[in-house]
Amino acid sequence: MPRIHQISAEEALEIERLRRKNKDKIIDKWLEVLQLRAAGKTRSAIGEKTGFSQSYVSDLVREYREVGLEAFAKKQYKGNHRNMSYAEEAELLAPFKACAESGKIVEVSEILAAYEEKLGRTIRSNGLIYEVLKRHGWRKVMPRSKHPNKANHEEIESSKKLTQR
Repeated sequence: MPRIHQISAEEALEIERLRRKNKDKIIDKWLEVLQLRAAGKTRSAIGEKTGFSQSYVSDLVREYREVGLEAFAKKQYKGNHRNMSYAEEAELLAPFKACAESGKIVEVSEILAAYEEKLGRTIRSNGLIYEVLKRHGWRKVMPRSKHPNKANHEEIESSKKLTQR
């Protein structure tokens, strides 16, 4: 049977205090694990309550034992760092918007080149440009070459022969 790490009453109060101040859901789940461990719950019971695996529960408790609450004080996962502000993106898209409104075709490759030039580095894919365009309310509008359910030429001619009297 695995040894349960005991968390003292003072530590449990500190965990509860931090949990009340916290507004991040992920950190709250981590602190809930520590709080349940302080209450004497087993790894399996904590895992069922929080949805974490037993090994992850052990990892969280071990990290608390080794580092302390500093490990849980801030979220480690950042992300969604944008290269430009919304206003800078709008400024970059302004000439392309003027071209599009005048009826010209605007290609993503042109916008990508302008974006890379402004950043001073290359971008790996066009996906970033599509996200920028979506953020600014652009949508892909192009005429369909033919209706997807249109019959072929022979079927059209044969139906004309049948319907004529």
